[in-house]
Amino acid sequence: MALTGRAALLAALGSLPVGIWDPSWTGILAVNAPLALACACDAALAAPVRRLGLTRSGDTSVRLGDTADVTLTVTNTSRRPLRAHLRDAWPPSSWQPGTEVEASRHHLTVPPGERRRTTTRLRPTRRGDRQADRVTIRSYGPLGLFSRQGTHKVPWTVRVLPPFTSRKHLPSKLARLRELDGRTSVLTRGEGTEFDSLREYVPGDDTRSIDWRATARQTTVAVRTWRPERDRHILLVLDTGRTSAGRVGDAPRLDASMDAALLLAALASRAGDRVDLLAYDRRVRALVQGRTAGDVLPSLVNAMASLEPELVETDSRGLTATALRSAPRRSLIVLLTSLDAAPVEEGLLPVLPQLTQRHTVLLASVADPHIARMARARGNSDAVYEAAAAAQAQSERHRTAEQLRRHGVTVVDATPDDLAPALADAYLALKSAGRL
Repeated sequence: MALTGRAALLAALGSLPVGIWDPSWTGILAVNAPLALACACDAALAAPVRRLGLTRSGDTSVRLGDTADVTLTVTNTSRRPLRAHLRDAWPPSSWQPGTEVEASRHHLTVPPGERRRTTTRLRPTRRGDRQADRVTIRSYGPLGLFSRQGTHKVPWTVRVLPPFTSRKHLPSKLARLRELDGRTSVLTRGEGTEFDSLREYVPGDDTRSIDWRATARQTTVAVRTWRPERDRHILLVLDTGRTSAGRVGDAPRLDASMDAALLLAALASRAGDRVDLLAYDRRVRALVQGRTAGDVLPSLVNAMASLEPELVETDSRGLTATALRSAPRRSLIVLLTSLDAAPVEEGLLPVLPQLTQRHTVLLASVADPHIARMARARGNSDAVYEAAAAAQAQSERHRTAEQLRRHGVTVVDATPDDLAPALADAYLALKSAGRL
């Protein structure tokens, strides 16, 4: 229970004349005794807080950057009307900075035996699970002089999913996939290595595609059409070790890697390939296997939502062993990790032959665009030194990538905005070349 600002103001206004004209305890008591009686009556008429019934409903998941509405239903089981201020507490990352007070506080009036709903709008700033903390309700009497206060635990969880900003590139990559598959309106030969069908020769077709046996059995020249391989296995491996915690721009490298993995998963599932996910540093952080084409993207998004970089060195041997167990047959293994020289040379390169002798390996890494800007800087001595340091960093990165290519690894090194489409293009190039 607590006095309100209105009661304090009335007490001050009543005591002021007494203090000026006749300062005495009797005068103060004469003013404040009726006020105390009014406060006691007001507290007695305020609706009890502990007996309120509270339930939640609304969104249970939201993409990072979007809004989620969580509805709180308050049921007044008492015989007195509820006039209340309500605070719906959530973790600070559930709102944009500076908007928490406005979003979490509500005014409520509930007649006896009725219920009212109030909606809290969340706009999370981080991935993961956001759990409701507690609901604090302050119930006021009809005079607004005294209030009752209590808290309730009303559990609710909102899962914040990766934003998947690279989905804007999906239509163009699917158009390229249809070209590879020979399903466009243009009469072009579908690229790939799996035989698809026979059709009549048209001017412009590659003469090497003519099927002479089929031509001999009919009166027209027949050509073979091909399609990219289907039902291939793709294993996406997310490195969640310390290098993934490095921030590039406003987000860690892990977020850019996840965005690229989601675009590749969406594209590969449309192409008829099977996609699995492994997140690993020193142990398995997430594993998604055996999902159908329609279920693979929601499963990956849900598994990635709670992933956070771990400040430990990635165990490359453990990662390789786990990847081999997850992909017992020939697969395309996509490693989303760092191109820093030390982790690659000391950790990945010694165990890389175990992967490349059985699988096709594609490594994707997030490059820092600030390094490229530093390399172009000129104008003063500080800028020249920064440009020299950036050039050295780029040279080491290129040398590391070349070492990986000599082991048969396809390397994609791009900035966060370009990584997802570049990785999708590399996948389509491997698919058209029949290397999956």
